Amino acid sequence: MIKKVLIAEDHESANISVQKTLEEVGVAYPDYVYYCDDALIRVQKAVEKGEPYDLLITDLYFDQEAHRQEKISGGAALIDSVRKVQPELRILVFSAEGKIPVIETLYTQGNIDGYVRKGRGDARELQAAIIMISGNERYFPRFYVDATRKENVHDFTPYDIQIISLMAAGMRQKDIPDYLRQHGIKPAGLSSLEKRLNEIRAALNFTNNEQLVAYCRGMGIV
Repeated sequence: MIKKVLIAEDHESANISVQKTLEEVGVAYPDYVYYCDDALIRVQKAVEKGEPYDLLITDLYFDQEAHRQEKISGGAALIDSVRKVQPELRILVFSAEGKIPVIETLYTQGNIDGYVRKGRGDARELQAAIIMISGNERYFPRFYVDATRKENVHDFTPYDIQIISLMAAGMRQKDIPDYLRQHGIKPAGLSSLEKRLNEIRAALNFTNNEQLVAYCRGMGIV
């Protein structure tokens, strides 16, 4: 259940819109800030008091002002910073950014819980995203899912799902062949396993297994 929310948004009209959407889903009086540095301070103080936030809603891009020097320049850096303070904090990005690689990085590396693109109908989508996140589900916008399906041509086999599930459970790659042999799963050789993982990562444009596991978790594959 989401009760305590922090909004990081430097445009007042967007900030008010998000507050109104939160009220409509039963979250009254959210905290809000206009600067990333202030958002991090709020998260830190809330954790110190034992009253942490349930959800951070942040934009990606913030206008830089000459009279104020910010240590954290944008939403992506803010996400990295708050994760160090409160790793379990749920994060929803609300931004005009529409580039798939940028959004994909937020999911795979920033481990965000949802993304909503600003534009027509964004209030309804924001509402839907908050409801899903409140139910401990990740929210993926339709345009992102459609684009990902077109770009990612890999069809996951039962074997793929098995080895990725083992990695997701914390098993080291070098230990997986023994597990496969014990359970009669073929191919079980380490070289075959590495080759298959390389093929999957190449198809999905990932550079490491951590990205692959995060993607599969987010898409509900494992």
